[in-house]
Amino acid sequence: MDLSTTWLGLPLKNPLIAGASPLADDLGMVRQLEDAGAAAIVLRSLFEEQIERDTAGYFDTVVAHHESTAEAAHFLPQSSEYLLGPEKYLAHLEKVKKAVSIPVVASLNGITPTGWLSYANLMAEAGADALELNLYHVATDARHSGAELEQQLVETVHKVTSGLRIPVAVKLSPYYSSLSHLSVALGHAGARGAVLFNRFYQPDIDIENLDVLQTLKLSDSSELLLRLRWLAILYGRTQLDLSCSGGVHSEVDVIKALMAGARTVQMVSELLHCGPQRVTEVLAGVEQWLTEHEYESLSQCIGTMSLWRCPNPAAFERGNYMRILQRARYT
Repeated sequence: MDLSTTWLGLPLKNPLIAGASPLADDLGMVRQLEDAGAAAIVLRSLFEEQIERDTAGYFDTVVAHHESTAEAAHFLPQSSEYLLGPEKYLAHLEKVKKAVSIPVVASLNGITPTGWLSYANLMAEAGADALELNLYHVATDARHSGAELEQQLVETVHKVTSGLRIPVAVKLSPYYSSLSHLSVALGHAGARGAVLFNRFYQPDIDIENLDVLQTLKLSDSSELLLRLRWLAILYGRTQLDLSCSGGVHSEVDVIKALMAGARTVQMVSELLHCGPQRVTEVLAGVEQWLTEHEYESLSQCIGTMSLWRCPNPAAFERGNYMRILQRARYT
């Protein structure tokens, strides 16, 4: 069975990518992921704030305000809380690239189109085969409209891709008013792919101690449903290569994502829970399913359950919404 696919112009032996996680921090683990069958590896993100700390921007945004409020210097994590600073990140990227033969994807996480974006070129020089631009932003300022925020995102992507010799995928959240329009604009700005979706980690509240609890809950397959919906909508209506991230735990999840329109899937929580050998198990399940259903290659199933062939996807969505509310049995 031919499980090969392409993503961002990169030929991959199969669609399963080890997404950004602590697993890629260890060279031994990186080799295990490759041996288990992972087609590519995404490193954890280097944050805009980390880079700014190493420049005059750190003084302007934090140190200069230290006298004004006791909390000002503690809004962001301290340097010691980051595993890899900018220089160590590039060094680690070089080591990972030398340790494996599969594509290695670097990751930048930020929101503003400023000087930190220059690190994209440094990552390319360090050996990255592609860049995942993780534009994690919670819109809390009422002075900024949705259109303004989306335009800033597009400008950021354009600045990154201008002159960059490696392809860029943008990792998006689902909370944009017109994700289809935005995906087209990102393609025009130079992006080659989109990763659906970023997971916003939800804080909890300690009502006794009046504190915010920082918790990290791993995903489960129920999170895949939102991804399937938007993969199916975007497939064929944007020039971006689509990748599914979040809720991929089994071969069934992989097949669903591919049928909806993903070229690749990124697995993180399942690997953190079960280890690298889970890659081998899931790929074996994918191959068995394709064989049993008489597919000759994985590429034949990509997009088969998308809305691309539906003449009016908005009506399709609306009709199913009404039908489900009228007929569904609640559990």
